[in-house]
Amino acid sequence: MSREYVLQPFDSQVHLHIDYAKELNEQQHAAVTAPPGPSLVIAGAGSGKTRTLIYRVGFLLENGIPPERILLLTFTNKAAKEMMRRVADLLGRELPSLWGGTFHAIGNRILRAHADRLGYQRDFTIMDREDANDLIKACVGQAGIDTAATRFPKPDVVADIFSLSVNTHRSIAQVVAQEYDYFASLTPDLVKLHESYITRKRAMNAMDFDDLLELWLKLLKEHPDLCEYYQRRFQFILVDEYQDTNALQGDLIDLLAARHHNVMVVGDDAQSIYAWRGANFKNILKFPERYPEVRTYKIETNYRSTPEVLDVANAAIAANVHQFSKTLTPARKSGSKPVLVTCLTAGDQAAFVAQRVLQLREEGGDLGRMAVLYRSHFHALELQLELTRRNIPFSITSGIRFFEQAHIKDVVAYLRLVANPRDELSFKRVVQLLPGIGAKAAEKLWTRFSAELEAQAPKPDAEGKSAPVQAPLATALQAASAVAPKKSLVPWAQLTATISQLEVPPVRGDASRMIRLVVEAGYEDHLKDTFANYRNRLEDLEQMGLFAQQFANVEDFLSQLALFSNLEAEAEESARNRDTEILRLSTIHQAKGLEFDVVFIIMLCDGLFPVTRNSMSLEDEEEERRLLYVAITRARNELYLSYPLMRTLGAGGSDAMQQPSRFLKEIPPALIEEWNLRPMNPYGA
Repeated sequence: MSREYVLQPFDSQVHLHIDYAKELNEQQHAAVTAPPGPSLVIAGAGSGKTRTLIYRVGFLLENGIPPERILLLTFTNKAAKEMMRRVADLLGRELPSLWGGTFHAIGNRILRAHADRLGYQRDFTIMDREDANDLIKACVGQAGIDTAATRFPKPDVVADIFSLSVNTHRSIAQVVAQEYDYFASLTPDLVKLHESYITRKRAMNAMDFDDLLELWLKLLKEHPDLCEYYQRRFQFILVDEYQDTNALQGDLIDLLAARHHNVMVVGDDAQSIYAWRGANFKNILKFPERYPEVRTYKIETNYRSTPEVLDVANAAIAANVHQFSKTLTPARKSGSKPVLVTCLTAGDQAAFVAQRVLQLREEGGDLGRMAVLYRSHFHALELQLELTRRNIPFSITSGIRFFEQAHIKDVVAYLRLVANPRDELSFKRVVQLLPGIGAKAAEKLWTRFSAELEAQAPKPDAEGKSAPVQAPLATALQAASAVAPKKSLVPWAQLTATISQLEVPPVRGDASRMIRLVVEAGYEDHLKDTFANYRNRLEDLEQMGLFAQQFANVEDFLSQLALFSNLEAEAEESARNRDTEILRLSTIHQAKGLEFDVVFIIMLCDGLFPVTRNSMSLEDEEEERRLLYVAITRARNELYLSYPLMRTLGAGGSDAMQQPSRFLKEIPPALIEEWNLRPMNPYGA
């Protein structure tokens, strides 16, 4: 027979006198003052979920829960610091004994105390991504894998496969089959490599970021005494952004909460948009199944957007079947209706955004409070060029403009080399894409290659005129192969053949055809081997090829690229130096959590948003719809939705009619105002 003896706090460390009913709205108040037990808080966009969590901490402390018995979990360091700062502001002082931070930070803290239970020393090293890649590279070498002969993925891709396996509780074989099927034949090697990677980490007394979670869970599962200690210690567990948790994080929370069941998870199922990186939407959707006694609280009052924007947001998400029903209600006064803009071409769409941005600024708007959001990076290509033409300063949230991305610069280097065989930088960039060629080998190859070019240079005849020389670039490459590393001889022959094809006159004058040829001749394989998001990057290259069709020759295309890239950089740097406002361009994924006075959502064509996939499941389509919902709810005052009627498609570059996104058809026409663009009549009629 057992009996509980309740310990009363000797003296509460926190003496607060908060009028919760006054400080919070009715829905927030209900969640903050929830009784013990599992709580699911569905907090809509702009509804003050962080405020709810902060006041929940205050409520627990005021009701005698010791700070050290509370665990507050969030996702990013920035969010964790902001959360802890606001707790300190509410309390009037910091509470060092309150455990709050990211999942990884808490995992590190616990493992530092108990790593010896798992065969590690407590002073273990935490490897960053570069360290992990270096160790994977060493494991590949130790295994004797011929990466050239088997076209083995680069360490960064291997690391992504390992990480996805850990965070989603899937085997390496399952991850490869479901996400990287083009590496299916390499599955046995990848499985062995993962085992070797784990062994060498342990031997080094090192952990990667995924280990901080996986080994934390392993520690609790394999050591009941520690599991019971932390279950008893963390009497109340609060989790922010719960819709973004993966399978591993979900298991950690459930295990820690197994004794008291005092777990409050806060999130918005309608903003679950990270399935591609392992987030498990079912964690929040099935929370009531795992905790049958759960109390569910909905916080639906939105303090961010106008009623008109919220009406469109509610309509945009309504068709999703798998969701908790809720309706965002506005706290703000009425504003203007969101606008649907039908454009003739992508160029017209870019012109509209640029012109409207300038108009809004002239009316007193701040560029820094405006944003253009899109589904994929290449959707903003024409817009970047248009903004540059008009000298409108802008920044890309990712920090990398379209033409500055590695895969774009790689392919452009081929074109630059053909256009100017004496371009040393492009030569070295191209040859270092081949296996076995590093900086030293590239320098040696360049010396031989440039000497061969000089030897082949046309000699003036008796009249001082130079005679043409056939295919000097391919010929010089063939000669340079004499000093190429043996490991690269086969790929070098392929490079020579590719350059030879690029030099043929019908191709040589067509930048678009040159880009397609480079991709088809082997660069697509390089993408697969090098980048985890290879499909997105391949799509970027296809779009650049279509964009290149507007230029008369490859020299014009390259000149414009260089000019635009330099002007973009100068405009942004100048704006930053002057501390002036800058228009924000961002993918929707990167804009989550932000808000703007004015939001433009572009390229709302079916096939682009939602993105076209060979086999699109209901789950995929619903995540795409949630993505649009996230984009819409970033807008405070004004919202513009746009799409072009015509778009250049396919290898032939033909114009094709576009259909508006199927998601637009789900928004009642009465909720939006339609604008149809027309060019100004130069005669004023």
